[in-house]
Amino acid sequence: MHFLKFSPLFVFLYFGQYYLYVTHAATFDITNRCTYPVWAAASPGGGRRLDSGQTWNINVNPGTTQARIWGRTKCNFDGSGRGKCETGDCNGLLECQGYGSPPNTLAEFALNQPNNLDFVDISLVDGFNIPMEFSPINGGCRNLLCNAPINDQCPNELRAPSGCNNPCTVFKTNEFCCTNGPGSCGPTDFSRFFKQRCPDAYSYPQDDPTSLFTCPAGTNYKVVFCP
Repeated sequence: MHFLKFSPLFVFLYFGQYYLYVTHAATFDITNRCTYPVWAAASPGGGRRLDSGQTWNINVNPGTTQARIWGRTKCNFDGSGRGKCETGDCNGLLECQGYGSPPNTLAEFALNQPNNLDFVDISLVDGFNIPMEFSPINGGCRNLLCNAPINDQCPNELRAPSGCNNPCTVFKTNEFCCTNGPGSCGPTDFSRFFKQRCPDAYSYPQDDPTSLFTCPAGTNYKVVFCP
C-alpha cells in the first residue's frame, strides 16, 4: 500500500483503487465554569481571559502532538499582553508560546496517531491548580474528570500559592521525576494522593497504564474548568 499525503486530504492507493479520506482540524471548546476568571492557555493556540461562563473555541491541525490546554489564575496583563500569573504562567505572555509553569492541571493530546486514534489525558505531572473536565463533545470515548478539592487537601510539602505542586517540581529527584528512563520509578505516597482523588489523571510520569486514553481521530473536544 502506498501512502500519499496532500494536505488536507489523505489518499490511499490499494489494488488500483483510490480511497479518499478528508481530515479536518479538531475543535476544542474551552469553557470557564469557575466563579473566578481563568486565563485559558493552549499550546498550540495562545491564550485568552475567560470570565465565568465564557467559552473560547480553538482549532488544532490534524497530526498535532505534544499539545496541551490549561488554565492560569490570578493574572495581570497590560495592554500589550505582558504580565504575570500566579499559576500556569507562560513567560509572562497573555498569548502563550510554549508551556506553562507548575502548578497547572493539564489536558494533553496528540491527534491522528497510528490506527486512526487520538491520544488524550488529564495530567497532574505538573501539579494541580484548577478542577478540569476533558471529554469528547459528541461521545464516542471516555469523559476524563479531575474535580477533587486538591488545593485544599494538598500535603504541606507540595503547597503552592493557589495550587498544589507535583513532587518532581519540589524535590527534583528520579524517584518523583522518572528522569532515568522507563521503569526507573513507581508510585509514591505523593502520587497516590493525586491518584486517589483523580483516578483518571496522570499522577506521575510513568502512570500510562491507568491514565492514557484514546478517541477516534476526528473527534472534537471540550475542556471545562471547574466542571
